[in-house]
Amino acid sequence: MKFIRSTLTRIGVLTARPLAFLIVVIYLAGWAIFEPDTLDWHAYATLATWMMTLFIQRAEHRDTQAIHAKLDELLRNDPKARTALEHEDEQEPEDIEEHRRADQENIRTA
Repeated sequence: MKFIRSTLTRIGVLTARPLAFLIVVIYLAGWAIFEPDTLDWHAYATLATWMMTLFIQRAEHRDTQAIHAKLDELLRNDPKARTALEHEDEQEPEDIEEHRRADQENIRTA
């Protein structure tokens, strides 16, 4: 299960790279060369959906990276901050959620 989770996370990160856009363009070129008769409005709508998904993924990844950079800076400069949280973004999403749930339980019981 851990392999599947890490693979899905890695795929999500890779789809935010410019290479993903190039792959869709190469796919379109191949489609136009080998099956030009099937390029209709449905095909263009599908390709547009893929491109928009990649645009959204890239924007979200950029925003997330910017937030992490800011939080890392704050954690480094706050003497009361727990340094263990500095590398929390390197974990899988499910592990981060579990950490947050445990942290919320600790706050409630304190």
